Amino acid sequence: MRKKQPHPILRDLLITDYAAEGKSLVRHEGKVIFVSGAIPGDIAHVQLVKSKKDWAEGRAIEIVTPAVDRLAPFCKHFGTCGGCKWQMLPYSKQLEYKQQEANQNLKRIGKTNIPDSLPIIGSEETKEYRNKLEFTFSNKRFLTNEEIGLEQPIVQQNALGYHAPRIFDKIIDIQECFLLNDINNTIRNCIREIANEKGWAFYDIRNHTGWLRNIIIRYTTTGELMVNICLNHEAESDRITLLEYLLKQVPAITTLLYTINPKWNDSIYDLTPVVYFGKGYVIEKLGHLEFIISPKSFFQTNTQQAEKLYDVTKSFAGLTGKETVYDLYCGTGSIGLYVSDGAKKIIGVEVIEDAIVDAKKNAINNNIQHAEFFAGDVIKICNDDFFTLHGKPDVIITDPPRAGMHEKLVVKLLEIEAPKIVYVSCNTATQARDIALLSEKYNVEKVQPVDMFPHTHHIECVVLLTLLPKT
Repeated sequence: MRKKQPHPILRDLLITDYAAEGKSLVRHEGKVIFVSGAIPGDIAHVQLVKSKKDWAEGRAIEIVTPAVDRLAPFCKHFGTCGGCKWQMLPYSKQLEYKQQEANQNLKRIGKTNIPDSLPIIGSEETKEYRNKLEFTFSNKRFLTNEEIGLEQPIVQQNALGYHAPRIFDKIIDIQECFLLNDINNTIRNCIREIANEKGWAFYDIRNHTGWLRNIIIRYTTTGELMVNICLNHEAESDRITLLEYLLKQVPAITTLLYTINPKWNDSIYDLTPVVYFGKGYVIEKLGHLEFIISPKSFFQTNTQQAEKLYDVTKSFAGLTGKETVYDLYCGTGSIGLYVSDGAKKIIGVEVIEDAIVDAKKNAINNNIQHAEFFAGDVIKICNDDFFTLHGKPDVIITDPPRAGMHEKLVVKLLEIEAPKIVYVSCNTATQARDIALLSEKYNVEKVQPVDMFPHTHHIECVVLLTLLPKT
């Protein structure tokens, strides 16, 4: 059996530019190498992990000479955890590279006449900006290279934190996280402490054994705090002990739930969270509106930036009070309700039924009577009969998941010929792909990137498309 050859290491490479998705690049011996863990200006030793004829991928294993503007990371888990990969990059540079990526993706993949984007809208808060985090229990803790090199065996294998990058069964034991208010650290660390003290079994993803599976935390700008603890099976006495302990240690909790998840996957959308304490949901505010968020509902995870994102969406829609607006992939109705004061009618569609329940409540609670919401798959609901029944749209707002819109929906939008489409996306690559298809009948008027996730490579982008005049 042939031994696997070690990945080659290229030494003293000067990283010259930003590429995409958080990677930088260097050209070496006629080949473009995409490098993770380095920024433009670094001189680094790079280990190749993939090599083709004209390009390669690698990771920086040592920064020999740091770039002039490289910063010291603020989190102890940097380099191990897969989040916040750009802590070493000044925020102004992060914004510059995100704008560059949005422009390049839209023009390269969109394959149509797309204007340069407006200046990216940055975030005032670059730490503790999220309103939701999820942590995973595992009996297989991810070990650092230093721990692996120790002579003594590692006894403590339990972990509560984030999945190790590209390793599905290993969890990084997170002690601190700066993505959400510090209360997330208190919750996670005190649960870990009592779990280890009581000897409760952490989940084993390979064997589907163990008791503790996940923690989902939502903390809103209104000060409401919801915690949902997911368990592999019911163990009533231990569950009550855990929940009562958490309420005592974290009195700020306004809603505490638990979810029994006997499945092999972590999704809770087909399960029923049980309210142990509180009202079962939290209230978030966007502008002058209040939104109910249930444990299974989607809501923008950066509330302050969501307001800016929705302001852009509203501005692009250019509503006069006479328009019928369709809000596709509407979640809890946040975008549609946010722009509703400028529309004659709002029609929202979302596949998650619990989110539609929240959307209807949100409309009632905000005294918005001209909004209707429907649960179901967007590509199945948005047929000719649906548009005939509810009226032809003057403006379509679409905010699909990262995979973008289904091609069948794009075809239907081309048939419907709404005068305006406002496309909100968290993935400029799939957004550009869909724009290329829509370019058959639509022109791109404006592009506005918004940074929702500082210290990551992720970009939110709003694009205004207008119907081309018929020839």
